[in-house]
Amino acid sequence: MNSKPVNYKEAVEYIESIPKFTQKHTQEHTREFLERLGRPAFDRKVVHVAGTNGKGSVCAYIQAILEAEGKKTGFFTSPHLISINERIQIGREPIDNEKFYQVFEHVYDVVKKMEEEGIPHPSYFEFLFGMGLSAFEKSDVEYIVLETGLGGRLDATNAFPCPALTVITSISLDHTMILGNTIEQIAAEKAGIIKEGTPVIFDGNDETAAEIIQNTAKEHHAPCREIGKNAFEIREVTRKHIAFSRTNAYHKDVIWQVPICGIYQVKNAEIAIEAAQCLLGNKPEHEEMWRDAVAKIQWQGRMEECADHFIIDGAHNPGAIEAFVESVRALKEEEPPILIFSAVSDKKYEQMIEYLCRHLQTKAFVVTEIEDKRRVPAGELGEIFKRYATCPVYVKADVKDAIACAYEMRTKETYIYCIGSLYLAGMVEKALQEVETSC
Repeated sequence: MNSKPVNYKEAVEYIESIPKFTQKHTQEHTREFLERLGRPAFDRKVVHVAGTNGKGSVCAYIQAILEAEGKKTGFFTSPHLISINERIQIGREPIDNEKFYQVFEHVYDVVKKMEEEGIPHPSYFEFLFGMGLSAFEKSDVEYIVLETGLGGRLDATNAFPCPALTVITSISLDHTMILGNTIEQIAAEKAGIIKEGTPVIFDGNDETAAEIIQNTAKEHHAPCREIGKNAFEIREVTRKHIAFSRTNAYHKDVIWQVPICGIYQVKNAEIAIEAAQCLLGNKPEHEEMWRDAVAKIQWQGRMEECADHFIIDGAHNPGAIEAFVESVRALKEEEPPILIFSAVSDKKYEQMIEYLCRHLQTKAFVVTEIEDKRRVPAGELGEIFKRYATCPVYVKADVKDAIACAYEMRTKETYIYCIGSLYLAGMVEKALQEVETSC
């Protein structure tokens, strides 16, 4: 696109074309980009969140509590499931098309001046990050919840200089070709967002990762708080919610709820509550308000029942698959579920498939593929499933055909789960919405 986009649709087309002519840049490039944008929202209170799994959910819980406290918030997240607007949220809602285009236009003009001076075009993620900060500046938010894209140390979001709080969620093997193929290497990349003197709250379930985070925090004189597996006690697991208590002297008799049937969401909620206490102080008189905010949170693609007995979950790496299996088994369903699965090529998909087949009783697997250049062909995934599965495996390259296949096999009590890729989650959610619209 040679001429300046003149509306929202053209702006989105321009952004989606960026990977065709740019590449990932250094932190110095991102800082220069933000300087030219006028250091947008640099004076706001930022919560910077990294991790392998759970960071989006933790961000959503933190934002919900801040909003309950009357704080105006911005939230930058990725990827999006359906609309690119989802990546930039104000007050827990994606920005509208008009505001999206306004901040796009501002960023576009700055970028063109950079190019005229011989400075490379920002990457896809950088461009959206600049748009997000500009939108937050324009909307005059007080708090910004900033989710890293990939890794931490070299992520574009790490160019933000002085966050109020750093949060690191669970760490497992993912993006190994970029971040390293050991927990030690990945943890070091995630811990790279820790800043001098900035408090850190982190998931301490993995001892190796925890040690690296603690050491990095110590090097930066950053007070840190570890959230371990004993920080809470699960009281009840149902299809609609999970009830838990926080295991400390003050909170032990108070029951909290998360409205998502993923066991892992309890840890995410606990991390978010601790983060809110660090930001706002311990406010016993506001506890009921916080509990209500946590209990009402909705987060797309995380054990989300988007149709009757049809659940999508963004589990897309071995650690997330293990958490997914634990959650499904805890529900003790009357009938084995049907699983729709797809994956991208840079994930450890065979390891994910083997774990599913060995640890979850399943009625059938329906294998499909996503609309992305990194997709793994459905036929290839199907062959892997057939090596490990003891139940029928169906290969349906088209997502709509995969959904139809699953529906044909289900009974009234059968749950269908869609897992393996956030891209797949988005495609399935969009397909189901189209079906509902046509009915």
